[in-house]
Amino acid sequence: MRHIPSPLRLLPLPLALAAALLSGPSAEPAAARTAPEPARTAPEPARTAPEPARTAPEPAPERTRLYTPAANPDALRHASDLDSEGRPADGAKILAMVRTPHAVWYGDQTPADVERDVRTVVRDAADDLAVPVLALYNIPGRDCSNYSGGGASTTAEYKAWIDGVARGIGGRDALVVLEPDALALLPADCGQDDAAGTRTAARYAEVNYAVDTLEPLAHTKVYLDTGHPAWHSVSSIVPRLVKGGVARATGFYTNASNYQTDDANAWYGKLISACLAHAADGGDPAECPSQYSPRPAALAWIADNVPADTSGMKHFVTDSSRNGRGPWTPPAGKYTDPQDWCNPPGRGLGARPTLSTGDPLHDARLWIKTPGESDGLCLRGTAGPEDPERGTVNPKAGAWFRDQALELVQLADPPIATR
Repeated sequence: MRHIPSPLRLLPLPLALAAALLSGPSAEPAAARTAPEPARTAPEPARTAPEPARTAPEPAPERTRLYTPAANPDALRHASDLDSEGRPADGAKILAMVRTPHAVWYGDQTPADVERDVRTVVRDAADDLAVPVLALYNIPGRDCSNYSGGGASTTAEYKAWIDGVARGIGGRDALVVLEPDALALLPADCGQDDAAGTRTAARYAEVNYAVDTLEPLAHTKVYLDTGHPAWHSVSSIVPRLVKGGVARATGFYTNASNYQTDDANAWYGKLISACLAHAADGGDPAECPSQYSPRPAALAWIADNVPADTSGMKHFVTDSSRNGRGPWTPPAGKYTDPQDWCNPPGRGLGARPTLSTGDPLHDARLWIKTPGESDGLCLRGTAGPEDPERGTVNPKAGAWFRDQALELVQLADPPIATR
């Protein structure tokens, strides 16, 4: 298990807490955007000749920034409590964190509910001239039925759910992070498959269906799961991407909900993209250099085996939400299962999200994981219920974790700016 959902929240907030975000990028009331123009006192005179037909539609407004969804209500309460305790600087940092663009997570809703919820977000983002990031997390058997278990019960249910997402997006902009762990953690990886590999085959069919349903939408980009660079080698994840339909998707993503550095993520993405190009040209992924190969040798291999023209190569996005301090190194020999992915101590927010990375293949740095929300009950091989590294019982997956939220804002690298 590596990834935790942050479901879309539409909960009412106390007025005092809601007011805390009024200065945020999505605070303008919808009514202010949709008020009708005043009626004309007299009709315009009829034109004597029709205007010439346009030869092409007017271009849509350029979306150069990412969308900020409504904050977790518990985050606003946390900021308010810090202010009441005489810690306004920490409270301001919490507010600054939740005002930063991050993904909206969907999972476990009915098809009708997810259609409505997605439509609400993509419309709000369109009004803000921003691109929403939608993390879809409803694959059957997700997370090997562990901390973030759940999802659709059958392939048919999943397809109906994806159809609802597609109807909700329609022709509006959306960047889709499709099913964290779906390819990096197959049913076959966690002992949940049968001898014939039925569930793993169904997993690939489900991911392919999502790609073929969502990617053809007018302004939707779909990215597939690779785990992170400390997990699968390039040569092992590339065949999974190919089977998952990456050829028909915009590309892939890495480090969702994890802590690997920006440098490691960008390098991993470059190698995967190169290896996918090699495989598409008939090459064997086993020949591709891994993320652990010496970089000069890997770059030489790319120069010899991949066209210099990158226009046909797959793009990628990365998660920088909690990687400001890089991954946690557990104390040697202390735990039988250190769970280094699970609420590790001493981590900080990473680089702010952006659609401009300076790399033509690296489409965006995102905050896929909602920082401040728990990864679950971390026992690290002990009987629990306390997390032995923290001495407290961690909140359930997706719940606001005050201790970790404070660590993230206090140890952010680069530091988080407050207004």
